Amino acid sequence: MEPAARIEELIAPSLEHAGFRVIRVKLVGSGRRTLQIMAEPFDGGPMTVESCAELSRLVSAILDVEDPISGTYMLEVSSPGIDRPLVSPEDFDRFSGHEVKLETRQLKDGRRRYRGRLLGLAGERIRIAAESEAGEEVFEISLDEVASAKLVLTDDLIRASLTQSKTDGNGNSA
Repeated sequence: MEPAARIEELIAPSLEHAGFRVIRVKLVGSGRRTLQIMAEPFDGGPMTVESCAELSRLVSAILDVEDPISGTYMLEVSSPGIDRPLVSPEDFDRFSGHEVKLETRQLKDGRRRYRGRLLGLAGERIRIAAESEAGEEVFEISLDEVASAKLVLTDDLIRASLTQSKTDGNGNSA
């Protein structure tokens, strides 16, 4: 098992108990490495500096006991941000209607990169309306074919984010 996957397996239950969902765990660099942990509150509320500090303490305690990383590293806890990566099947439905950049692991129909409007999931397939040589076309890409996917910062995404920040994440006014 890759170190990042092992670390996610170790920390996810405690983060979930604290009310947070792990978005991504990444171990980057050589020599002095950085462990990047991206998380968000389950309730859709904002990820505050205090939240990051709380999760940093929680993760540090777990890693001190389990010691899954040899050598020194720096821990970095953050929110996914507005132009967040899309990693879970729920993300592809949750952010349906927004612009997305997606890259596949291998060539699919002569291309690996797609940029267009996310149409959500159809079973295990992501649907994207993107430009092609024939004009706008709907592409379906299996979840297991995705190398990376993230939202594109647009005015619509900013408006949606501002609207959400004025609610408690469940559509109720704060």
